[in-house]
Amino acid sequence: MHNDTITPADPAWQAQALCAQTGADFFFPEPGSSVREAKRICGMCELRPVCLDYALRNDERFGVWGGLSEKERMELRRRQNNR
Repeated sequence: MHNDTITPADPAWQAQALCAQTGADFFFPEPGSSVREAKRICGMCELRPVCLDYALRNDERFGVWGGLSEKERMELRRRQNNR
């Protein structure tokens, strides 16, 4: 599969992402828990860029999306808005 044919608007990418095969617990941990395992899984997923784009476009506030935590996505959004 090539991720250049998958877009954030097409929800099919979510079923093909590695997180769909491992379960949501890693990606939506309890407050204060480590997101290290989620980031490791994201790092191996070829859909990571599509996932991050989806999270940014849809203002996802919770969990790890595209390899970034909530705080990291907020920082990225802030930097993009300051350009």
